[in-house]
Amino acid sequence: MYGKKEYAQINALLNQKFEEKKCLIAVHRGSWHGNIIQNTIPAYIAAIKMGADMVECDLEISTDGKLFSFHGHHEPDVLGTTKPLTLMSAAQIKDITPHNCITLISDIRLNTLEEILEFLPEGVMLNIDRAWDKYPQVLEVLDRYPKALTHVLLKAPVKETQALEALEQHPVKYMFMPICTRMADIEAALTYQNVNVVGAELIAATPQDELYQDAVIASIHAKGLFCWVNALSLGDYGHDYMPRKSLFGDLTDDVSVIQDPALGWGKLMEKKIDIIQTDWPAILYQYRASL
Repeated sequence: MYGKKEYAQINALLNQKFEEKKCLIAVHRGSWHGNIIQNTIPAYIAAIKMGADMVECDLEISTDGKLFSFHGHHEPDVLGTTKPLTLMSAAQIKDITPHNCITLISDIRLNTLEEILEFLPEGVMLNIDRAWDKYPQVLEVLDRYPKALTHVLLKAPVKETQALEALEQHPVKYMFMPICTRMADIEAALTYQNVNVVGAELIAATPQDELYQDAVIASIHAKGLFCWVNALSLGDYGHDYMPRKSLFGDLTDDVSVIQDPALGWGKLMEKKIDIIQTDWPAILYQYRASL
């Protein structure tokens, strides 16, 4: 069982899914191909149909306080504007017609966090990623949706201490996963006695990094925590917790899709990684089913 015993009821769905499937599939911003826009309900519908156990969203906030599922700084490529979403009202955001994958206008609109929580099917989990600077607003919304307690997993870098302090003080103990580049980050997260820490996202730029090592992964499991790895192949965001294009050595989506799933996702499973985040859920789902 992952997580503290006192939060077992909150963490029950997550642990049930681990019991049934061993390694879970988390889908990065949903499945956004063709005319379907990232971080939207249609993208989550597509991901779920492709085998997702969990979908991921990022959150930005409008000038009038509405949380929208959107990754900041992607306004030019997704919305066709250089104006930050954070300088728009909710009505203005809802009026935007995003660009699809070939830069043509899509009829799919951005969704609020409330809309996503209302949509979220029973048994499908939601990982809220880039929202740690907005936890007061995020927690206020989550508190209005009872399902959020058992279906939502929050995450943040450990250095974002204001986020962990907000969780420490909040009476409702939502599941939380620190983003970690070293074992010391995990230890730091565990010092927050009143935070429901259930796992850790492991960032390892190279196979020589501390969190890449099998013995370290085993020690994290021994602390009652699951291990999450991003198999995504990304550009360099310039963050210290996203140090290079690949977030966990060379065990990537690119290797898994272009060469062989056994060379990427398969090795992650051999290393006892519990959740793999991917942009290619259907292929990962088929591979997991074949094992």
